[in-house]
Amino acid sequence: MGDMDPHIFAVAEEAYKQMARNHKNQSIIVSGESGAGKTVSARYAMRYFAVVSKSGSKTRVEDKVLASNPVTEAMGNAKTTRNDNSSRFGKYTEISFDRRYRIIGANMRTYLLEKSRVVFQADNERNYHIFYQMCSCAQLREFKNLRLLSADKFRYTCTGGDVTIEGVDDKKDLEETRRTFSMLGLKEDFQSDVFKVLAAILHLGNVEIRDSGKDKSSVSPSDPHVAVVCELLGVSAEALVRWLCHRRIVLVAETVVKPVPRERAVNARDALAKHIYAHLFDCIINRINTALQVPGKPHAFIGVLDIYGFETFDINSFEQFCINYANEKLQQQFNLHVFKLEQEEYMKEDIPWTLIDFYDNQPVIDLIETKMGILDLLNEECLFPQGTDQSWLQKLYTYLDTNPLFEKPRLSNEAFVIQHFADKVEYQCRDFLEKNRDTLYEELQDIMKDSEFPFLANFFREEEQSTGTSKGVKVRPARPRVKAANKQLRASVGDKFSSSLSLLMETLNATTPHYVRCIKPNEEKLPFEYDSRRVVQQLRACGVLETIRVSAQSYPSRWTYIEFYSRYSILMSHQEADLSDKKQTCKNVLQRLIQDPNQYKFGRTKIFFRAGQVAYLEKLRLDRLRGASVTIQKHVRGWSQRRKYLRMREAAIVLQQYIRGKRTIHKMVSAATLKRGWATVVIQRHWRGYRTRQIYQLVRLASVTIQAFTRGWMARKRYKKMVEEQKALILQKYARAWLARRRFQTMRRLVLNVQLSFRVQKLRKRIEEQNKENCGLVERLTSLASTHSHTVDRLQGVEAQLEKSTRQRASLEARERTVKEGATLTIAQLQKEIDALTLEKQDLEKEFEASTKEAKESFDVIKRHLLHEKENEARLRKIAENNTEIQRHDHEKEVEALKEEIKRMKEERVGLHRKIEEEGQVTSDLQEQVVQLTKHVKAIPELRRDLNNLQNQRTNMDRKMKQQSEQARAKMNEITRQLLGGVVEEEVLLGLTPNDSEAIYEVEDLLAAFEGLQKATRILENHQREQKESYETQLEGMQLKVDHLQNENSKLQNLFQEKSNINENIRQEVSRLSSENSVIPELTLQVSELQRQKHELEVHVEEQSTELTEKTEEITNILQKKIKEESSQRRHFEEKAEALEEVKRELQGRVEDLEEENDHSKRQQLMETEAKSKLRQETSRLTAENMDFEEQLDQKDRLIKKLQNQIHSLVSSQKAKEMSAAVIPKDYLGMLEFKREDEPMLIQNIILELKPKGVVVNMIPGLPAYILFMCVRYADYLNDEAKLKSLMNATICAVKKVIMSHHKDFELLSFWLSNMYLLLNCLKQYSGEEEFMKHNTPEQKRNCLQNFDLSEHRQILSDLAIHIYHQLITVMEKTLTPAIVPGMLEHESLQGISSMKPTGFRKRSNSIYEDLETHTISSIIQQLSVFHSTMNQHGMELGLIIQVVKQLFFQVGATTLNNIMLRKDMCSCRKGMQIRCNISYLEEWLKEKELQSFSVIDTLRPLSQAAWLLQVNKSTDEDAKEITDKCTELNSVQIVKILNSYTPIDDFEKRVTSSFVRKVQSLLQDRDGSTQLMLDTDYRFQVTFPFCPSSQALELLQVPNSLHLGFLTRI
Repeated sequence: MGDMDPHIFAVAEEAYKQMARNHKNQSIIVSGESGAGKTVSARYAMRYFAVVSKSGSKTRVEDKVLASNPVTEAMGNAKTTRNDNSSRFGKYTEISFDRRYRIIGANMRTYLLEKSRVVFQADNERNYHIFYQMCSCAQLREFKNLRLLSADKFRYTCTGGDVTIEGVDDKKDLEETRRTFSMLGLKEDFQSDVFKVLAAILHLGNVEIRDSGKDKSSVSPSDPHVAVVCELLGVSAEALVRWLCHRRIVLVAETVVKPVPRERAVNARDALAKHIYAHLFDCIINRINTALQVPGKPHAFIGVLDIYGFETFDINSFEQFCINYANEKLQQQFNLHVFKLEQEEYMKEDIPWTLIDFYDNQPVIDLIETKMGILDLLNEECLFPQGTDQSWLQKLYTYLDTNPLFEKPRLSNEAFVIQHFADKVEYQCRDFLEKNRDTLYEELQDIMKDSEFPFLANFFREEEQSTGTSKGVKVRPARPRVKAANKQLRASVGDKFSSSLSLLMETLNATTPHYVRCIKPNEEKLPFEYDSRRVVQQLRACGVLETIRVSAQSYPSRWTYIEFYSRYSILMSHQEADLSDKKQTCKNVLQRLIQDPNQYKFGRTKIFFRAGQVAYLEKLRLDRLRGASVTIQKHVRGWSQRRKYLRMREAAIVLQQYIRGKRTIHKMVSAATLKRGWATVVIQRHWRGYRTRQIYQLVRLASVTIQAFTRGWMARKRYKKMVEEQKALILQKYARAWLARRRFQTMRRLVLNVQLSFRVQKLRKRIEEQNKENCGLVERLTSLASTHSHTVDRLQGVEAQLEKSTRQRASLEARERTVKEGATLTIAQLQKEIDALTLEKQDLEKEFEASTKEAKESFDVIKRHLLHEKENEARLRKIAENNTEIQRHDHEKEVEALKEEIKRMKEERVGLHRKIEEEGQVTSDLQEQVVQLTKHVKAIPELRRDLNNLQNQRTNMDRKMKQQSEQARAKMNEITRQLLGGVVEEEVLLGLTPNDSEAIYEVEDLLAAFEGLQKATRILENHQREQKESYETQLEGMQLKVDHLQNENSKLQNLFQEKSNINENIRQEVSRLSSENSVIPELTLQVSELQRQKHELEVHVEEQSTELTEKTEEITNILQKKIKEESSQRRHFEEKAEALEEVKRELQGRVEDLEEENDHSKRQQLMETEAKSKLRQETSRLTAENMDFEEQLDQKDRLIKKLQNQIHSLVSSQKAKEMSAAVIPKDYLGMLEFKREDEPMLIQNIILELKPKGVVVNMIPGLPAYILFMCVRYADYLNDEAKLKSLMNATICAVKKVIMSHHKDFELLSFWLSNMYLLLNCLKQYSGEEEFMKHNTPEQKRNCLQNFDLSEHRQILSDLAIHIYHQLITVMEKTLTPAIVPGMLEHESLQGISSMKPTGFRKRSNSIYEDLETHTISSIIQQLSVFHSTMNQHGMELGLIIQVVKQLFFQVGATTLNNIMLRKDMCSCRKGMQIRCNISYLEEWLKEKELQSFSVIDTLRPLSQAAWLLQVNKSTDEDAKEITDKCTELNSVQIVKILNSYTPIDDFEKRVTSSFVRKVQSLLQDRDGSTQLMLDTDYRFQVTFPFCPSSQALELLQVPNSLHLGFLTRI
């Protein structure tokens, strides 16, 4: 077929052969102008593939591939002025083939559907074919409900004029379309939905929009087309009519609904129709792809590209621009493949070649798609809300005027010209921006989303879901921006089209291309008309002439030397094939096979052939293969015929042997030979019978002898076994007693060790806390000492100044001397007061130190005494309880064992009596055993007497415990009276010491007494703390007085100096103003008035100071009254608690009382903390007021100076002016000022070098987060985006660096997780959003961020916190994992488990008593307590702590359950008891930490069910049903594994039978869920960060000096 004229089938055949031969993907690119026949050519190529490579299956995939063409042509093709069936979209179809190169599926990609054709067509053009096909079949029964009219009555189908095409039957085309729909598997329901949407688009175009004046428009409610549209689309008619004529505008504070003029309303209607049709087209293409989807991975594919051709019309718009841009890209790909790559490869391979010039269209593509190109400027203009087509065109004229391929029309200012590879095209700029934006009002989209027609609603919902948000960190303004109608979230049409073209080019470049150039013969669409000039123009434009020249000189076929050697080695001789140089071998073979050297060339790596030479080589290869196959067939057929001949010969020889033998037998048979044979048989019979009888008798005698010896041996063995069992019982009795004593001793040692370790840890914590307090006090005292030294220095300076002033005032007049003497007297009095205050301060400090030392010493003595007494009582109580419990359990077990032994002996006695009747030899032995059994029975009363003795011992022990507890009670009362004798009243002492002496010996009452001691110690500590606070307040008051006096001294000194200066000035002016006697009295009056004002100000200051002291006294009195009221309420509650304890004597009642007391103590602590916080706030407020008063005094002093200056100026110029100054109170705004250059130092001190164990950090755990947020508020206050962004990025990077460098430090990870969570909550709380401001105080609401929205930074901080959380969990799991299996499974917290182990595991289970450093359940609980206390110390929120504990409990349960599944020795009843006991310990720990109400224990539910399964009965059908009902957290595989691994410990337990396991399996068949045996220990629960507002006032926070952040200043 390749030797014939050019044909589309020849191109398709070549692509198919190259795919099969080279195993590479192929592409057929059909190009040409509009109307040249590209669609038909692509259709014929696909038809060839469908015929040549039939799949042979019943699905007929190739028919479906061909059936997709009518559907896509009906939906995407239309009549234009150049073509009656023009493709208004691009289509690239990938036809997939399997390894046998049969069609298995296809996939279709579309490009740039011309949506504007739906609402507008030029003259002599039509809309898409599907509309006219439906209108031609409007009378069909299926289309009655669509209410269709003829095509000339719909606005969208009659715009172009003629609605018919000559020679086209729209009815038949619709039948073909529906048939292909069905062939593709698209059912009638889908087709009806498609036709319904298309009919709704036609009716929507007929909706009449009227002009109502004043830029308003309206739609008549009685419009019949509106009702039809709403009925077909399932939308509200009222909403559709309203939002077609109105638009919603979202402003900052409100939303405005604005009417739109008729033109914009019509545009909105047309935009809605275009979007619906585009979504419908995409949906149909997706359904076609689904029907043609490849079931597996295809081996290869051939792509057929049918895309719109080069177009130029009278009016060219955005669609023609994109179409011609696509053709430019295809032409570039053709040039690259045919010219550039071809000629470059010849030059690279050193093939003699003459370069051929060709037209390169790369500059045109650069003009369109490069930066500052046409598309880039178009997208930039689309981003501006006020951008227009004219402004965009002016930008094109400005930026692209120098490009030779871009021109400006002479007679038009609304168009531009581009020189394409085919022709010059003039584009009108109208509607370029609108078509590129592709906008649709949000209100109309919401109407479509809410449609009751799900087929339509899914279009717009899927579009919303596919719209993604851009990633990255951006600081946005806090005020919300006005949302545009299209949200400005989607990419423009130009961007989408450019990206899809790039993807198409990548696909084409990855395949082997084949080109089909369609040439249009004439412009009039006439048959048999050939315009030569037009054809030559097309050939020259698309580079066909240069291609012919290249093909005439080129070498189209090429092979590498390796490929040529591997394919054509069959044509080589043995001498040629043996050469090691394969390149030289190929050259020798070619020179021998092809005589003409011009038909091929040797390159560096490849051999190049001219056209037809590869076919000649293939013919030689096929001839050689055909000859070889004939030779092989000849030898195989000869070999098979020889085998057949030899088999026939062997069969004939065998037949001859049998026939000859038969003849010989007949000749030798006679009567004598027959008689001899019969006699031989008789003799053999008698001899065999005799031998058999002899053997039988011998075997019988041996078996009888063996039975006799065996029965005697078995009888003797039974006798010995009974004797040994009797002795074993006695040995077991003594051995169990010894084991019980050993267990008790070991348990006592363990308890003592645990007690010692716990007490040591508790003392260490107390010492650490005391050291911390001492460090704080030392720092405070040092600061006070430094301030005191400064005040002394200042006082000395004041004294020196006063002495100097006295020497200067010695020369003044008598009146001034009297004033001076009065001043010196006041100064001396002040000095005396200062000295007295310093002495009083020293005395108070000494008294405070002495009292603190005495209190500490007395408290240490009392604490040691209490701890010693508590240890003795606990040790005695535990020893007594353990003794009684162990003895009682052992005796009960022995009694039960004896009872069961008696029953068993009775049964054996009956059996023995029966055996006595049968065998008389064993009677004597059985009688002796009966006698021994009767002796055992007689021993039962002795055991009962021992049990009574043990009960008497227990009563005696209880009596002793009662006496000891009474003594302890008395000692505790004495101790509390010694502690609180001088501190609290007698009523409080009576409330702390319980009066019930009858129940004091109970354990709970002992604990209550100890709690009373603890309350006493707490009261003593509170009293000491109050004394300490009172001393501190006194010291602060003295310090304030000293400062005040110092200020007054300085003021007086300045005043005297100023007065002396004034007097000197007055004395100098008296001589000059002697004539002006009238002025002097006025000046004197003014001076006296100023003195009077000064006196009044001093009096006012004194009054304010007295008021301040009165206020402080009132506040302290009020707080003392509140504390007294709270103490009285506490006594009242304690009396109620004691009354309840007397009534409720049961265990559950006591537990509830203890819980109430704990709650009460917590409430007291909360009230005390609230009172302290109020006191701190009040003191801070008072100090602020005091500072304000001092500022007022300073301002008054400045006022006096100004007035004096006015007097001086009045004397000189005789004019007086009065001035006043405003009082500005000082108030902190809760933000920290810092400079940009101080940011690295801030990050270094607050993040990189900060240790979580510091004193300041422990006092305020979230201090770093608060400091960082106050700096963020300062940057927001300045409206400095760069500073804010830099600070946030530096903070995040620094925290990441700390976490990466200390990824195994648990305390540091916990500390920064708490601070990141707190910083995240601060960003939310002060963000200004209503949902986060519900719990804010008015001051916090005023402190909200004003200028920036940090929501994206919140997301980054949330991600960082999640990373820290997962790292924290990893560290905690690594720490806890080694203790889980030993503590939960191997350690025996229950007594008596080690003696009940199977014999095979006894050594392993007893190892816990030999190695005291192994892990126990206490180790796990202790580690959990360490984790919990550390997180609480760092101020972590309760919700986050619960998530951490839940993850740890899941790790414990999963690890334990996995080890049960893997270890058979852990599957026993006693081990189940052990596991349930350990789970109860974990539950108690949760209750102790108040975490039991947060479903944390649910993570251990699979483990508890496994422990229950080990303990439950496993024999009957009811047991099986109970197991399936209760083991809901375990899957069937785990339940069966536990049942199969169950190991009985003693004779009373039995293994689980296989029938029972099968019964359970049958009941578990219907259970859904996982079938994994092991739980995933690496599973992580999803972490959440709930919002928790902070009550901390930012304006009250101060930066400690220990953080070295002096460059931060409070504003």
